[in-house]
Amino acid sequence: MDDASGDVENITELKFSREQGYFDKSPGIRLCLGLLFTLSLFAILHFREVRVDVIEFNKIAPSYVVAQVDFDYLNDEATIILRQEAVRDFGKIYKISEKSIHERRTDFENFLIYNQDWRKIESNIPFEEMYQGVDALEKKLKHIKFTDPRTLHKIKDLEISTTNYLIFNPADLNDEVIFSQQMWDAIVRLALPNEEYLSDTTEVIKAFFQAKGWYVEEDPSTELSLRRKIQSQIPDKYTHVSAGSRIIDQGEKATGRHVAMILAMKKALADQRMLWHPLTLAGSLGMTLILVAICIAYFKLNQPKILYSNRKLFLLITIIIISFVISKVIEFVLVGSTSDLVDVVKHPLLVPFAAILVCALMNSNLATFICAFLTIIFTLTLAFETQGFMIINLTTALVAILSTRTLRGRKEIFVVCAKAWGCSIFVILSMHFYRNTLWSVGIVNDIISSAIFMSLTSIIVVGLLPLFESVFRIMTDATLIEYMNPNNDLLRRLTLEAPGTYQHSVVVGNLAESAALAIGANGLFCRVSTLYHDIGKIITPQYFTENQQGDMNIHQLLTPRESAQVIIAHVAEGVALARKADLPEQFIDIIKEHHGTTLTYYFYRKEIERLNGDRDAVNEKDYRYAGPKPRSKESAIIMIADSVEAASRSLDKITEETLMELASRLVKYKADDGQFDECLLTFEELSIVKTTLVKTLVAYGHARIKYPTQEIKSTRG
Repeated sequence: MDDASGDVENITELKFSREQGYFDKSPGIRLCLGLLFTLSLFAILHFREVRVDVIEFNKIAPSYVVAQVDFDYLNDEATIILRQEAVRDFGKIYKISEKSIHERRTDFENFLIYNQDWRKIESNIPFEEMYQGVDALEKKLKHIKFTDPRTLHKIKDLEISTTNYLIFNPADLNDEVIFSQQMWDAIVRLALPNEEYLSDTTEVIKAFFQAKGWYVEEDPSTELSLRRKIQSQIPDKYTHVSAGSRIIDQGEKATGRHVAMILAMKKALADQRMLWHPLTLAGSLGMTLILVAICIAYFKLNQPKILYSNRKLFLLITIIIISFVISKVIEFVLVGSTSDLVDVVKHPLLVPFAAILVCALMNSNLATFICAFLTIIFTLTLAFETQGFMIINLTTALVAILSTRTLRGRKEIFVVCAKAWGCSIFVILSMHFYRNTLWSVGIVNDIISSAIFMSLTSIIVVGLLPLFESVFRIMTDATLIEYMNPNNDLLRRLTLEAPGTYQHSVVVGNLAESAALAIGANGLFCRVSTLYHDIGKIITPQYFTENQQGDMNIHQLLTPRESAQVIIAHVAEGVALARKADLPEQFIDIIKEHHGTTLTYYFYRKEIERLNGDRDAVNEKDYRYAGPKPRSKESAIIMIADSVEAASRSLDKITEETLMELASRLVKYKADDGQFDECLLTFEELSIVKTTLVKTLVAYGHARIKYPTQEIKSTRG
């Protein structure tokens, strides 16, 4: 796999750990993820918003609006007229003045106290009953209402109790009214029922109050309440509008009737789609299945490792669903508004969000596919102007992808979004040139709105990137830069406890980076991971020559087999330290693979010599690293750089010829030993790696001129 797409996929694999748990490999979880994606895609395809330009109340219509379908709209003006007609002949409601009631009550009490003639006439009436009777009458008088016969009939039609209503229409509210005998009979009958009061009591009270004059006044609260009840029974008036009818003329000021008609037409268009009709459901489902099949075919042909990794699929589906949600929320805010906000923000930038995330977290090829996929979906489903929306989203997303490929830090996301915005300005100008609308307010609105959307995109992406990196265990370039920090605990220990190993790791990292960049591999990963590839030497630093000082070699005290085991152990010890420090699994792979299954030839040869050349007496497995062999180009490059740098220290004279001979011999030995069988390196790439390493080492070992010793002159006279 030596093409560009292969390099991209190889770099992508370095972002994700090769270790797969149950979640990553389970077919059941993969099926659930597929169903989740299918359902979300079906939802956004099926529940589409119908766009109808809603003109704001009292605003001038920029163009004609014609009814697209037959519909009925709520005619508020006609409804108001009908309700006013319903209460037009509704009479007034009157009541007895509370002040008048209070005064007559006081007069009656004085009558009871100071006028004893009533006792001579009706001596058998209890005094307490007289008081109870006048209390009951007072309460009833406060509830008595007067109106005309027609109004009383309307009240009955409302199914409201008319028990306290009497037919009476005062001529002048400023004069006292004397109620008739029949009216007092009705009032007393309501207030003082025969079963509760003596007839004598009733007669005394009625005789007293009947002779008095009363002031009557209007009861506006009761009248208003009754009018509202009558009007509430009048149904809303709907007016039919036929398709093709003109709703509003260009330049006409929008009234409430116009707004109501446009909103009703929008609802009618939505209802016409019949979302739950079997044919509509079948159409949306068919479109969903077609798009899902296209996605599966693409992944099988171009991204098979992503298709069979649940963790990668879950990440991708999560980004897509978040994009769906954001797009529908923005659509709801813009299109659902009764203002002209959708005319101000005509082309919201929605696709760059997903494009940047996929490119940063996965790879640029996949991001390009997702960019095209989302552009098609959003153009089909969102209620925005299709042509401009599609062009500006596609171009800005592609520019964002090209800029994100070289992303080294999360802060650079703002630079990426700024470049995408610059591209959007060019697209906006081009579209306005094309439509001959350059000098219009719309161009300013488009530029400002695109700037707002790209600013929001950068903020959201910067916030989500660390979350996704942590949850899905993704190693991006930004993560790698963080691991280069020399204050990392393991690197600090390495510099203090094994300084020679640290210097060796720095040099090997630089060598590996230059070689990786020469063949299109991930140079930054090589440089950073190499800093940690020998951390196992921290456990026993004195056993490695780069950390030894003086002529003392501790291996002189050990047998060759023991020395080999100590040297080989630094890999397992490095893995243990890395896991304890929670290093990325990709770094741990480099620790395991940077020696592959090679032979510790020096001690193997020494053991054979110790046994008088008897090879059969030596178990070669005891002198080989556990492996595995390098499984990525980066791992193989680090292996070659590590061995070439270490071996170059044994050369008496470092020249390009001697280094090339050394590198060729080491690479050939490892190739013959099968160390590169699983890393996908081609012979051409091996040659480029070897040449780059040699040139870089020669540059490191360049000679300096010898400066003469400076003479120190005496300043004494």
